[in-house]
Formats: sequence, structure tokens, C-alpha cells
Amino acid sequence: MDEKTLYDCARRLALAFPFTEHCWPFGPEYDVFKVGGKIFMIVTEFNRRAVINLKANPEKSLLNQQIYPSITPGYHMNKKHWISVAPGDDISESLLEELVNDSWNLVVDGLAKRDQKRIRPT
Repeated sequence: MDEKTLYDCARRLALAFPFTEHCWPFGPEYDVFKVGGKIFMIVTEFNRRAVINLKANPEKSLLNQQIYPSITPGYHMNKKHWISVAPGDDISESLLEELVNDSWNLVVDGLAKRDQKRIRPT
């Protein structure tokens, strides 16, 4: 997946989730996506390449980093709980969709129960 496709796809996937807020609290060079006031995705540049930071389950994160060269520990984030996804031939739309979905759900799981029910009614 090239840089533009990675950015466009990640942005489209993130905005498809209910209650997603797109903002720029750290300046215009950081596209931040939140749910329930908590960040689940940050899009920025590192070494002049787009990079997508996503919250991740630590065990799944380590496995994904071994399988996919374009997935690394989170740039400027907690390396245990965040990953960075860079453009690369190993990144498919279905993989990116799974990673964004996991990130959004991890953040929602960490919210208060009343907020979880409001955001993700069953």
C-alpha cells in the first residue's frame, strides 16, 4: 500500500466508526482520531513518510511486528501498547481495517461502562 492510499484508507476507516472525532490537538501535522475523548489513531509523518499510530494488544502487536516489516513499535508512543504502520507492500486494506478496528475497540473497552453502552449499544 502506498503512502496516499494508506492515509486515505486509514482516515476513511476511522471516520466510519460511530462517535469518532477528528481533531488536531498537537498541531496541523498530526491528524488525531478519538472516541470518547481518547485517542485511537494518529496520522503523522516520520522521515518524510506517512505513519499511522494505532493502539494495539501487546501480544498481537509483537506478532504483527514479526510478520509485517511495515509494522513497528509506536513512533513517539508507548511501545508496548501502540504500533506504527508505514506504507509497504505487506500492508493490505483488510489488514489495515483489522488494525484500526482493534484500536477503536481497545479504546472503547477502556471507557466507563456507561460510555461503552452509549458508543457501542448491544
